Formats: sequence, structure tokens, C-alpha cells
Amino acid sequence: MRFEDKVAVVTGAGGGIGEAYAKALASEGAAVVVAEINADQGGRVAREIQESGGRAEFVQTDVSDEESTLAMGKAATDAFGGVDYLINNAAIYGGMELHSLLTVPMDYYRNFMSVNQDGALLVTRAVYKSMVERGGGAIVNQSSTAAWMGAGYYGIAKLALHATTQSLARELGPRGIRVNAIAPGPTDTEATRKVVPEFIKDQLVSSMPLSRMGTVEDMVGAALFLLSDDASWITGQILAVDGGQIMRT
Repeated sequence: MRFEDKVAVVTGAGGGIGEAYAKALASEGAAVVVAEINADQGGRVAREIQESGGRAEFVQTDVSDEESTLAMGKAATDAFGGVDYLINNAAIYGGMELHSLLTVPMDYYRNFMSVNQDGALLVTRAVYKSMVERGGGAIVNQSSTAAWMGAGYYGIAKLALHATTQSLARELGPRGIRVNAIAPGPTDTEATRKVVPEFIKDQLVSSMPLSRMGTVEDMVGAALFLLSDDASWITGQILAVDGGQIMRT
């Protein structure tokens, strides 16, 4: 019960890793705001948390829209009194269009970046004042090992998220808020199964020291550690949770 009597916002919590984050936080005592653009999926996750004895509120949220994120922040405060923790998980991934940088339609590129690059900043801006008022908090941004792999606009957005993480860590640290990121490697989710062909997954896994696909449980353990007081002197860090896929000196 590391998060008893605390409030956590998880964006993109209507499925996959985000859903696992939300349910794990609730199981450890947090009231959870399921901030999700898909009303059916977000509502389902919030109901399932409530039915299991936890506290949750679904708030339909478009992380690329400032008014939507500000409304979510207000709804979180109205429902639970404020915000202590944030996981910026929302992203365009499952079902994303695959183009090269030289051919991607610019309208699609700009929309993609508004979600995957700017969304974490907008949501952070919507909730950080509440964190400060409650004595501080912690933020975890969801990156990817794609950030270090020259992986097109998806990789560019995730690499930019690293810079956002570190810049926010410097700005918010004096206000008692820690900001870190995790970079998952190949992880077995429905979204990954839609985007990554099986033969590419096999190639990736065979090259990794820990030769298996990651699981949502692998990501949950890392993210909740970074939110918890066990990581109270850790900020501005990017933690690769990837079976050794990326090794940097």
C-alpha cells in the first residue's frame, strides 16, 4: 500500500500498459484518474477498478488539447482533492501509420507529435500546481527504446520526451516534484502485436541478453518504483526496461 491516500493520474489508461498502471496503483491504495480519449475503454477500466474495491474516476482526455488537459486536472481535484502522481502514458502507437520521414504527410506528422511529444508537457502543466500544494509528487513519462534507435518520427517523439523529462526535473525539483521516464523495450501488448511484424519481434528478442518479450508487469514494477518513496532521490533519469536491448555507457 505504497500509495494509500494518494491520487494518481494515468493518461492513456484505457488499455495495454496504461491500464496495468492504473490498476496497479489502485491495488496499492491510490485513487486513480483514468485519463483516456476512448470513452468506452476508459469507462471500463474505471468501473473494473471500482468493482474490485478501488477508487477511480474516468475523465475523457485529449492530451494534445490544452483545454482538455486543464479540464482533466480540475476534474481530478474535484473528485479526489488533488493530484500526487502522474504517469504520462498516452501516445499514438497501436494502429499508427508507418511512413518514412521523407514521405509522412505533414498533417499526420504534426498530429502525431502533438500527442506523443507535447501531450506529456500539457498534462504536467495541468496538474503540477496541485502536486505543489499537496507537498510535492512524482511523474513518470512513458518513453521507448525507439528513442535511441533512429526509429523515425516515433523515435524522434520519444527522444524529445527524454529532454522534456530532464528539463521538467530541473524546473520542478525545487518544488518537490520528481520527474523520470521509463523506456520499454519490445513488450507484448495488443498494440505491439498490431504494429510490429512477428519476424521483426523475433529478430529483436534473439539479439537481447534476456531473450524474451517484455510484459506489462515488467513496466508496472519499474514505474511504481519511480513513483514511490523508494526512489525519493532519483530524478531526471531514463530507465530502460528492455531485457538489455540498449546498453549505454
